Amino acid sequence: MSKQKFTNLNIVTEIEVYDSSKHLAEKDQQLLLESKKILKNAYAPYSNFQVGAAVLLENGEIITGSNQENAAYPSGLCAERVAIFYAGAQFPKVDIKTIAISVKSKNVVISEPLSPCGSCRQAIAEYENKSGKPIRIIMSGEKGKIYIAKSIESLLPLMFSKKYL
Repeated sequence: MSKQKFTNLNIVTEIEVYDSSKHLAEKDQQLLLESKKILKNAYAPYSNFQVGAAVLLENGEIITGSNQENAAYPSGLCAERVAIFYAGAQFPKVDIKTIAISVKSKNVVISEPLSPCGSCRQAIAEYENKSGKPIRIIMSGEKGKIYIAKSIESLLPLMFSKKYL
């Protein structure tokens, strides 16, 4: 019986790390501020975890969304998808440039940026594939550092896309 041979595939992700929002470009600061404002509208009575998302479109429009929970758990929707799907419905021919995501918990202080969940990553990937252009992702906790990914590929390597269909 022969042993199977294999090689390793190393995947490297590059994320820009900023000490605070003060070090961001002015447009990124504004987008992040919009995501922090809208998270106050989150409906999160079960998790007490609020998320706000602000999407910057190529035409300069900013679309915001917050997470909306439901007692029948899969029926809720994350902030990122609320904002992205609204942008897609209202501005179907306008590409998304950047999405800023902020989080806050009523139970603990979130002192580091959190990335989008898998479903949101796939939704961002779909819109990135649709436009053929990268979507920048700005991530923030309640305080502390800010992360910026230049594209969803940084957060979703080996992603599934329409090229396989």
